[in-house]
Amino acid sequence: MKGALAGEELELAMDIGSFSLDPVGLANYVFPWGSDKLKTPGPRSWQADILRQIKEHLENSDTRFQPLQIAVASGHGIGKSALIAMIMEWAQSTCEDCKIIATAGTGTQLSTKTVPEVQKWFRLAINSHWWDINATSIRVKDPNHQAMWRTDFVTWSKEKSEAFAGLHNQGKRIVVIFDEASAIDDLIWTVTEGALTDEDTEIIWIAFGNPTRNTGEFYKAITGANRWIKKQIDSRTVEGTNKALLDAQAKEWGEDSDRCRVRIRGEFPRGGSTQFISGDLVAAARKRVIEGYEANPVILAVDVARFGDNRSVIFRRQGRVAEIAGGKPQGVFYGMDTQKLGARVQEAIDRENPDAVVIDGDGIGGAVVDYLTARGYGSRAGMALVEFHGGQAAHDPNKYFNRRTEIWGETKDWLEGGQIPDDPEMDTDLTGPDYGYHPTRNCIVLESKDEMRSRGVDSPDLGDALAMTFAVKIAPKTPSPPPLPYIAGSDGWMS
Repeated sequence: MKGALAGEELELAMDIGSFSLDPVGLANYVFPWGSDKLKTPGPRSWQADILRQIKEHLENSDTRFQPLQIAVASGHGIGKSALIAMIMEWAQSTCEDCKIIATAGTGTQLSTKTVPEVQKWFRLAINSHWWDINATSIRVKDPNHQAMWRTDFVTWSKEKSEAFAGLHNQGKRIVVIFDEASAIDDLIWTVTEGALTDEDTEIIWIAFGNPTRNTGEFYKAITGANRWIKKQIDSRTVEGTNKALLDAQAKEWGEDSDRCRVRIRGEFPRGGSTQFISGDLVAAARKRVIEGYEANPVILAVDVARFGDNRSVIFRRQGRVAEIAGGKPQGVFYGMDTQKLGARVQEAIDRENPDAVVIDGDGIGGAVVDYLTARGYGSRAGMALVEFHGGQAAHDPNKYFNRRTEIWGETKDWLEGGQIPDDPEMDTDLTGPDYGYHPTRNCIVLESKDEMRSRGVDSPDLGDALAMTFAVKIAPKTPSPPPLPYIAGSDGWMS
């Protein structure tokens, strides 16, 4: 009996080995297509196209040992993770000591989306018993080969790029998978490219993702003149996607809107649209003069500086008119500690008599809230004291990544008819931040202050302060009714 099992296993190994240069053939052979476990009849058309491109590259003696680089930008839900699993299963099953490394735009994407999908497909394969399937790796069970014959799932880090610098496997096979590639830092791309230099080695590098940013290496891979084989896929052209829903979304959002381009059409945002608020919108708001806004509630917002070069700002908005509270320099402060800033905010409250005060509570801003609370402003009649945290979930999580992005979105809408100071610094701050789309949720993400700093752009303190005035909703005051007239000689007020 043992000999018979050994013979069956040898036959399986020989069958699988025959697909060494044929990933589409291997995928059709090892997975239970058309069964209760996998109801579809085979790989989707676009998946089979990619697998055939790998086959053609390897069967050509002129290209086999040159790196094959394929970049796929697509809409949502086309089966990227399934194809990643098929490529890994083929690569690892048909080459002894094959080395695969996979990463994704975020650690969460890798651990909750990519890895579980790959694990599912490996367990479906006819040779699943060959593999030791773990959360961070898939290794051959043979202890003599586990160190080299494996897939490793690695969360990328700019500070620890060694995993991508050590991609050497002379004479065998290397596969690199970038999932949600738009969000992978350019440094990781550069390090990876520099490492793929082994001679007489099959090297395959595939980058998948929704095209969330029209900057960076993924954007260049898809749009540039380079060695990458490029593919852009509209979700509506793929088997198994909900065409009716996608068509309805495209109609709702607008066929050429950035949201439709990224989530459905597999195209990058329009050129230059990574700037969240346009210069034209700000220029018009700088010149606009609004009248009749005085009945609206007054909202103060305080952006608290975290670093020496940043500014603490007190901003005032009343309806469609926004300004630095007290003007410069009374509402803008450099290098001020939280106690002194708290005192300045207290002065502004007493002067402006606001209906609400919003204070950036992240970092050191909580100390300013504590200062005001200790002096009774947290319970002041007719005034709300609100501690704002930009990292909290957005009220509309399908559209915005977090609250900071959401209030900047409201600011952008408000600027269509709002009035701001005619100030170049105000202009710079509002037009400074870029934006993108979250790699897994496909909602809008505003660039963080740290990201702006890394590309040499100052913190948008004036813009953040204005945006925070939208963190609260205060109803306009109801006008008091006019006094009833008194009729001389009557017995009272007119009713």
